[in-house]
Amino acid sequence: MDLWNQLLLGFATAATPVNLIWCLVGCAIGTAVGVLPGIGPAVAVAMLLPITSKVDATASMIFFAGIYYGAMYGGSTTSILLNTPGETGSMITAMEGNKMAKSGRAGAALATSAIGSFVAGTIATVLVTMFAPVLANFAVRLGPPEYFMLMVLAFTTVSAVLGRSTLRGMVALFLGLAAGLIGMDQISGQVRYTAGVPELLDGIEIVLVAVGLFAVAEALYAVLYEGGPPESQNKLSRVHMTLSDWRRSWPAWIRGTVIGFPFGTIPAGGSEIPTFLSYAAEKKAAKGEHQKEFGTSGAIEGVAGPEAANNAAITATLIPLLTLGIPTSNTTAILLGAFQNYGIQPGPQLFTSSADLVWALIASLYIGNVMLLILNLPMVGLWVKLLKIPKQYLYAGILIFATVGVYGMRQSAFDLVLLYAIGLIGVVMRRYDFPTAPVVVGMILGPLAEAQMRNALSMGEGNWLVFVERPMSAALLAVVVAVLVVPRMLRRWSAGRGVSKGSGRRS
Repeated sequence: MDLWNQLLLGFATAATPVNLIWCLVGCAIGTAVGVLPGIGPAVAVAMLLPITSKVDATASMIFFAGIYYGAMYGGSTTSILLNTPGETGSMITAMEGNKMAKSGRAGAALATSAIGSFVAGTIATVLVTMFAPVLANFAVRLGPPEYFMLMVLAFTTVSAVLGRSTLRGMVALFLGLAAGLIGMDQISGQVRYTAGVPELLDGIEIVLVAVGLFAVAEALYAVLYEGGPPESQNKLSRVHMTLSDWRRSWPAWIRGTVIGFPFGTIPAGGSEIPTFLSYAAEKKAAKGEHQKEFGTSGAIEGVAGPEAANNAAITATLIPLLTLGIPTSNTTAILLGAFQNYGIQPGPQLFTSSADLVWALIASLYIGNVMLLILNLPMVGLWVKLLKIPKQYLYAGILIFATVGVYGMRQSAFDLVLLYAIGLIGVVMRRYDFPTAPVVVGMILGPLAEAQMRNALSMGEGNWLVFVERPMSAALLAVVVAVLVVPRMLRRWSAGRGVSKGSGRRS
């Protein structure tokens, strides 16, 4: 009962007019930030950190939290309409959502994205309220072997599911892993594969690669290979979800939330892994005609599940931040700095030393989710009008948008050259049917997986058996083997049954 009393007090604080205004402004800015590729919530919060010297601690934390989860809503808009992910967590949304938009179902894609984000965010917030200390205690027990096997699971799942060929998926993944090695080694400090270019010392920006492979490649591919009159590209049949869309979406929202929430509590690559795993789960769960829509006309489950997983993971990152003082994403790292600007140290004592602030922040998550739904759903029709823009203007706008966004990250002309070089690589990959998403996954998780593998081997004094000696690590290894072996065994078994049935009929 004490928990509910504290939550009610949190609502009383968060619902004051001043804090409601800060929450609304944060959500609006976050949505805009999510729409703009190259900025991201981490950059936005970092730019606005100076306000902590002027604004009350509770108000500024509510404001920053609004930016954080507002960006996750906004990132889906350009992913669906323009195939331009505002955030790396929206890459999967771009894959199916943009195909839905091209087949006249942009409104349904935007609606399932907004409602799924609301459902997942609300459920995740309830779980944060009730189980934060329990989940944080579980997460802190995981060590380098478990993190490494978790990332290997993500690699195998993504490569096997994305694209029509597992081999092409693996090639794309290894291309990303190789690109992730460029720059300075995290542990030894050794410079690797920079070819003497000083701009590569810090590695290649993930957002730059995502924008290049998705937005720039999309525009260039359309110009080089699709052609045709403008009206052949952008058609629109309806703006809202049908009853069938609702039936297909709600199980995906629930599954996405269940997959996404645990990943927010551990430093295992942010919201990218759960979105890919959610997509894999939805593709496996789909049957018949619904499964055929994946990668062709666009499956609504491929938008609903990953968007729910994305928002559940983002909400869950507050658990280790508030209870352990451990940031599990770039944005929560900057939020940790904002706490410290007020002389507040997140950790086990925070719920007692700054209870008013913590419960007001948690209450603001409920309020912010409602605000974002109210902000986004009425604008579905407005966003869909983007699809009526003639193709030549639309793709010119995408290129300008991507160029300005990437240049704004570091004000580097080299980044622009790299952006268009990556865009051309993306065109070649699309031309020869190589999936692009595994490249980004390899880049994001490659350096993390390398560091965790080396830490695990240090723990085991160079003995590779360390990955099977720990129960959780061994269980994850078994799942990896199952992902690789079981589908092939089932296919062979089905083929064998088909052959035996055929021979039985002939006899």
